[in-house]
Formats: sequence, structure tokens, C-alpha cells
Amino acid sequence: MNVQTAATYMGVSVNTLYVWRHRRQGPPSFRMGSGGRVMYRRDLLDAWLSDQQQADSRSNPILNPLNAAPQQRERRRAA
Repeated sequence: MNVQTAATYMGVSVNTLYVWRHRRQGPPSFRMGSGGRVMYRRDLLDAWLSDQQQADSRSNPILNPLNAAPQQRERRRAA
């Protein structure tokens, strides 16, 4: 899919996709054809979105610091 379609599919702006591509932090993309149009594959977009969801502590209970067991504080010794 082209950049416009991919942006709509992901719910982000075209500019966001271009910024992510420039910073090499967004979903995988490639250039196609003699004009070098930037394209995205739907399966790779879905995989990238899934990875982002797993890396987010709000949607992945394992990463949520509120789910961690409380740690005991060290007691100070009187001098």
C-alpha cells in the first residue's frame, strides 16, 4: 500500500509516517518502481503494530510497573 493508504490504515498522518521513516523507527517500508514510491506491506504493518502494543506497559501487564511486587526498603541503623 502507498503512504496515504498506510497512514489511514494505521490511524496516523502521512507526515508521521515520513518522520518515522526518516528516523528509522517506524514500520518497515520499501521503494518501488522507477519513481521510487514508498510502499508498505499490510502484514508488516500488522506485525509492527503488534510489536508496539507488546512493548507498551499499559497494554502488556508484564511490563506494567504497577503489577510488580512491592520491594522492601532497607532500614537505617541508628548511629
